[in-house]
Amino acid sequence: MLKKLRQGLWNYHNVALIVLMPLLLLPLPLEAECAFVLLLMATYWMTEVIPLSMTAMLPAILFPLFGVMKSSAVAKEYFKDFHFLLIGVICLATSIEKWGLHRRIALRLVTLVGVNPAWLILGFMSGCAFISMWVQNISAVTMVMPIVEAVLQQIMKAKAECAGKDNPCLQLDGTCSYRHILNHTEDFYEWFSKTKIQRTKNQSNQSSCVHLKNIITSSSNTIFTFRIYPDCNSINFGNWLMLCLPISVIMLLLTWIWLYWLFIGSDFRFLCRRGGEHTEKEKAARKVIEDEYKSLGPMSSQEIFTGAVFLVMVALWLTRSPGFIPGWASLFPHQKGYITDATVSLLLGFLFFIVPAYGPSRKYESMISWKEFQASMPWKVALLVGGGFALAEGTKESGLSLWVAELLTPLGFLPVLATITIACIIVTTITEVASNAATITIFLPILSPLAEAIHVNPLYVLIPSTLCTSFSFLLPVSNPPNAVVFAYGHVSIMDMVKAGLGVNVIGLLSVLLAVATWGVPLFSLNTYPDWAPVLPEFNSTAP
Repeated sequence: MLKKLRQGLWNYHNVALIVLMPLLLLPLPLEAECAFVLLLMATYWMTEVIPLSMTAMLPAILFPLFGVMKSSAVAKEYFKDFHFLLIGVICLATSIEKWGLHRRIALRLVTLVGVNPAWLILGFMSGCAFISMWVQNISAVTMVMPIVEAVLQQIMKAKAECAGKDNPCLQLDGTCSYRHILNHTEDFYEWFSKTKIQRTKNQSNQSSCVHLKNIITSSSNTIFTFRIYPDCNSINFGNWLMLCLPISVIMLLLTWIWLYWLFIGSDFRFLCRRGGEHTEKEKAARKVIEDEYKSLGPMSSQEIFTGAVFLVMVALWLTRSPGFIPGWASLFPHQKGYITDATVSLLLGFLFFIVPAYGPSRKYESMISWKEFQASMPWKVALLVGGGFALAEGTKESGLSLWVAELLTPLGFLPVLATITIACIIVTTITEVASNAATITIFLPILSPLAEAIHVNPLYVLIPSTLCTSFSFLLPVSNPPNAVVFAYGHVSIMDMVKAGLGVNVIGLLSVLLAVATWGVPLFSLNTYPDWAPVLPEFNSTAP
């Protein structure tokens, strides 16, 4: 009886948490009403007792009730320039996925690197990292994993066929190893998928190793870029790419070496084998990839058009206002500041609903339909970002940001790099149990006043912290791509934890190196900007 009662009560633990958390948090000072909303949202986001996107709607409910902001003012925060940018990018991503351009790019990249298992893994990693720059991490992993699985199946099949044959690699002293190395290839393939298709998203991970990411395809990047400081024009597609591309390359190579050492061993002479020395497994792997690529046939007109729009969009983003030279936006001097990356994104995305997918011999059909776009549009991310905008505005209107800044002022006695490192470690830890978007939404209103309190360029603290939200590599629940790879059944949770810890360390060190070196001139991190508020206690010392 008691067991059934406990089971029945546990079935309603989510409801109990939803009801009790507001009551437990209520004994807060009146001046901390906004903090109440922040803590409540943080709890709901981390426990996911309510869908993330619905939790993001709490400011629209509670801010008017607490007198923090008017309902009409909160509503304006839920749709910004970012949402138009997202719409245009999703139009492009929908066309890429509909016509299979992403699959062609991935297979082509892999065929270029050969069938040596280590180089093949690097090829898959590079392909995933490149694709995840332009589509969401979960899209990248679900696209690449079937290809990886097909290669693994062929490798195992070839292994069975050649079982019992003499293996000149095997030595009496037990050292060898080529067969031993190949026996561990499956684990390594899966780990490549886990770490490279995620996120890094990222970002840098972004795919998973965080990186090779642009501002839009990582939700944490987009939330950061469009949230806290509306007058900040320091970040654009070009300088963000210049910051993150080197991070991505560093992380990709170091992660590749780390996973190779962890799952295969320290004999890196294996990487230098000649291209003509192929085993049955390598030949089988090459055949799978080549057959997959040949089955695609020549590029269709739809793929060519999508690829052309993709290149034009990237070129226009990079050259709109690069910073070090005048961009094409300067051709419109009377509309200075009117044109943003969203203008480019929306204009080119609009073309996909106009340009016919087929020639005049067939019934007119646009490149993508509204139904297809709607299915690809990440409305959850759109609402999360809107909730982040509203929460950030509420912290300013209520004075919470100034209050937090006063509490964090003692951290100003630490070296700046130490403060940044502490913030990054905390964010990296939290993002393992909370979504990337929820983590950055929780911490941005806290880290912004921290930077202002110690009189440091806020970007110096916010950029590395944002990138670190993509380092969720430890557990299947840390990120949807992790769960997808784990579902294939080739890796255990302990394998994930061991590999993920190393990738987290690599990512953290890479980000700190970036913001301390080439990130400084890109974003003028060594100066306190005009767009950041000067707190009262610093009025007499600010430059």
